[in-house]
Amino acid sequence: MSSTSDNPLARFSAFFWAVGVFSLFGVIVLALKLFSSDTSEHNPLEEEAAKARYEFRKTTDEAQAAGFAYKEVEKGKTVQVPPHDIFAHLGESLVSQKPAPVKDDAQIVPGSDTQEDRNNQKGPDMSLVDAKTPAADTPIDPAVMAKGQATYAMCMACHGAAGEGGPVGPPLAESEWVTGPVSNLIRIQLRGLQGPMHIKGQLYTPLAPMTPIIATQDDETIASVLTYIRNSFGNKAAPVLPEQVEMLRSEVGKSMLTEADLIKP
Repeated sequence: MSSTSDNPLARFSAFFWAVGVFSLFGVIVLALKLFSSDTSEHNPLEEEAAKARYEFRKTTDEAQAAGFAYKEVEKGKTVQVPPHDIFAHLGESLVSQKPAPVKDDAQIVPGSDTQEDRNNQKGPDMSLVDAKTPAADTPIDPAVMAKGQATYAMCMACHGAAGEGGPVGPPLAESEWVTGPVSNLIRIQLRGLQGPMHIKGQLYTPLAPMTPIIATQDDETIASVLTYIRNSFGNKAAPVLPEQVEMLRSEVGKSMLTEADLIKP
């Protein structure tokens, strides 16, 4: 016995009935859309609010355009270049530039081939540098001491306010390395120092090495701070001269020093 769903006539009738229902639904929706009235187009409050928004937008666009425009403050003197011109200029400059290696010795990568080549280069004669050291009783310019004291402010964290030292920085007070050969101090400043050191008969092992202090210091600044520590904290020694620092600038970029690299005081 076959079911009603297997009747081809019944399936055909159901199909056309469904098509008719969906068609009627579409006709009703279309009629509602055509004959419904849109009151928003005639809302005076909405029109007034829109007008205010358009005016504000216009004012803002004009202000931005004026801010980004050229300004001639004096005849022939123009300021504030529009950003799009700046971007175009920078883009052209970058495209026209060719890559080049960094030649700043202070930026030599530790352990690199460049540093190894620098280490193998013959350095200056330390005896010539130390020979320029003035006599121990040479009067020291108070301005040099003041500048050195100001520079030492960034050394206090490791070496202590009174040069007493600490876990990170060795003591400077009454240290034979401080009052010894000037070339030692300059080279440490330019190259840094790592590893243990014998200071006042005791082995001192810092927790961290001293990195080169060269980024923002010129010859006069380095000479002044070294002169300061050589004549503070119970120390008394000859001043360090800027020309001595200049003589050792070729040390920049070399690997950190150890006690064995220094002249024994």
